[in-house]
Amino acid sequence: MVEDDCVSNGIPMPNFDSKTMTKVHHSILHALILAVSFLNYKEILDMMCQEVADRIKGKTPEEIRKEFDIKNDFTPEEEEEIRKENGWALE
Repeated sequence: MVEDDCVSNGIPMPNFDSKTMTKVHHSILHALILAVSFLNYKEILDMMCQEVADRIKGKTPEEIRKEFDIKNDFTPEEEEEIRKENGWALE
């Protein structure tokens, strides 16, 4: 790709759309985001990040942790303090 100057000109992906993104599992989506970010392909990176945002929209922190297999390392007291400080984000 570097020899053919594809990196600076972008990689055409005409059949890549949001419908495709809904079929991609989390681990693959994460790997794709890293690859597209490395290639500096802004349009697809924006679409992938929007897909992640759509997947967590309207979910509770517990649901998000479950969906992305994130361990809750906050104590109940720490979590309550964070909720108080950032209540606007939960509205």
